[in-house]
Amino acid sequence: MTRYFWFALSCFLLPSTALADDAYPHPVEHPESPLMLSGDWVPDDPATIDFEKLPRILSAHVVVTDVRAADGVTQHNYLAFYAGRFWLMWSDGPGMEDRVGQRVKYSTSPDGLAWSAGEFLTPEPPGSGPDSPHYGTRTDAGLRWISRGFWQRDGELYALATLDEAGGFFGPSLALHAFQLQTDGRSWVDIGVIADDTINNFPPERLPNGDWMMSRRPHNYKDAGCSFLVGGTQAIDAWESFPVFGTSGELAAEEPQWWTLPDGNLMALFRDNRKSKRLYRSFSSDSGRTWSTPVKTNFPDATSKCFGLRLTDGTYALISNCNPEKRDPLTIALSGDGLVFDRLFWLFGGRRVDYPHALEHDGDLFVAFNGHKQSIEVVKVRLSELKALANGE
Repeated sequence: MTRYFWFALSCFLLPSTALADDAYPHPVEHPESPLMLSGDWVPDDPATIDFEKLPRILSAHVVVTDVRAADGVTQHNYLAFYAGRFWLMWSDGPGMEDRVGQRVKYSTSPDGLAWSAGEFLTPEPPGSGPDSPHYGTRTDAGLRWISRGFWQRDGELYALATLDEAGGFFGPSLALHAFQLQTDGRSWVDIGVIADDTINNFPPERLPNGDWMMSRRPHNYKDAGCSFLVGGTQAIDAWESFPVFGTSGELAAEEPQWWTLPDGNLMALFRDNRKSKRLYRSFSSDSGRTWSTPVKTNFPDATSKCFGLRLTDGTYALISNCNPEKRDPLTIALSGDGLVFDRLFWLFGGRRVDYPHALEHDGDLFVAFNGHKQSIEVVKVRLSELKALANGE
């Protein structure tokens, strides 16, 4: 171990109570606090952290699919564990991202590292297959599917995907579909639109009150802003939409992420496409019905997608590209309360890697990501080793 490693690790372990109480964020008392990354090891400008010298997490690594030779695109990867198998889905298309003809593929694995060959989950977008004159182009004259994640609801597995025009982000026919896994364990049936004029970022998660919630961007979200859909219990397509005011004013919000805090309040994070190079944060204390105006935090960001989850031991893990200069490396930040992160580790890098999604299973953390939007890859981290690293063992 290097001298820097042990110095950095000792700094990571400083307790959050060392922070001034009036600066500490709280969903009700201090929603305006920008504090999200803290410790004596954090410089005044977190963008100047030497990301290459962060303590490194050991992991097993596998490339699931690589389309560089075909000049294709793969991205929007999502993991799930269902019926004794790992499941992985992603967007797969021609050329650049989200062009006419893009579809969704999936793969399965018994252990999260040995994956089956990818198979198509969605059909060809109507009138937009390889025989279409618009295939592989960016135009409203053709359609594309975009992978949106797995949803386990009432014992069934659904794969979510949006369909819209491929001219930009997004087309006026934007709709979120659900594909239900059939009893043969490999075929999928489109059960229809579950949310009109909606693209989510991650599949629905349970709120403490039993409702489901997921983020929503309508096709004109750059003007209308982001919102959250709450419901999904009475019917798979029964939702109420609640706006997050300021997501098209305070920032150019993209790719919302949220989780439940230990006290039952909610916290949401937003990528800022105005390139502030910081994550924005908002809170809700009424189960997602109203949200505080998003505040720019001190947590650095490469203007990229992030993913966070609460582990079974209560620790919050945020996986992101926190080097503001480039999408390299992927890092994992840890927090005891989901509000302020005081430990930061290097997960994978040396090249462009982004779009993380993670799953905890049987003592391991599996993280799926893509490499330069042309490969889908997975790393497996032993949580016992991550805990030991965090504790300086």
